[in-house]
Amino acid sequence: MKEYPIINVKATRAGFGEGLYEAALLNPDIVALAADLTESVKMGKFKEHFPERFFQAGIAEANMMSVAAGLTIGGKIPFTGTFANFSTGRVYDQIRQSIAYSNKNVKICASHSGLTVGEDGATHQILEDIGLMRMLPNMTVINTCDYNQTKAAAIKIAQHKGPVYLRFGRPDVPNFIPDNMPFEIGKGIVLNEGTDVTIVATGHLVWKALVACKILESENISAEVINIHTIKPLDEQLILHSVKKTKCVVTAEEHQRFGGLGELIAGFLCQNFPVKMKMIAVPDKFGESGKPEELLIKYGLHENNIVEAAKNIVKEKN
Repeated sequence: MKEYPIINVKATRAGFGEGLYEAALLNPDIVALAADLTESVKMGKFKEHFPERFFQAGIAEANMMSVAAGLTIGGKIPFTGTFANFSTGRVYDQIRQSIAYSNKNVKICASHSGLTVGEDGATHQILEDIGLMRMLPNMTVINTCDYNQTKAAAIKIAQHKGPVYLRFGRPDVPNFIPDNMPFEIGKGIVLNEGTDVTIVATGHLVWKALVACKILESENISAEVINIHTIKPLDEQLILHSVKKTKCVVTAEEHQRFGGLGELIAGFLCQNFPVKMKMIAVPDKFGESGKPEELLIKYGLHENNIVEAAKNIVKEKN
């Protein structure tokens, strides 16, 4: 198995903040809008260095999205920042009508996604946001796995023309993607080559998939691990190439099973190369308050769940 040593442990939201700042150094048209959560979404460095390009919208997320859409008309590239729940569920109408429908160049940057919001509980743990965003025409959907990848993504989306949903998280997680690895929108990354089972993961569960891969290797199961950081557009050819080799697939995501990465891949494969498949995702439930790691275990998103699914599906295909 290819080794990915942990460089350090940092939050993906911190990577976003650094990436936003570096992108703004390169492009004076980048502006930032926050919804009373500047420090939580790590926009503080941008605010400090570019106060004239920073707008505090307050707890008025719908208005923030409308203002962001308007700013694009004057050639600005607005980055909005708040929790994922308030970036999508609370403002879906504004995103659909004012941003996606008219293909506005707004970057919707969403922190505190998934179960790992932890103690904030179910009202803040949105698990449907990927589904909401990927169903919108014109919308690019990105879900990064660590600090370095989130930083690179924030810089890259500033160069992309059109609306983007960038999803990242609250807790400190292993930072293992090399800082010189290029970020290409719509291009997945094969982190480990294997022959027995394809594991396609996104977000925080990419590291869990690598841990699972190592466990599987000790049990003589060769797992191919793919990091799908861009959910829309999906790197269909990369997935198809891998699955044609392994003949089975496990998906892993910190999201509802309905509307997420697993269903997206299942829909693609059933029309192109049907194979045995298992999905590691939240099983149609709301979250609850608790420590992030404990919640991942309770809701079946632990590396042991990936290992079990992979072992079972390898047996089934044989």
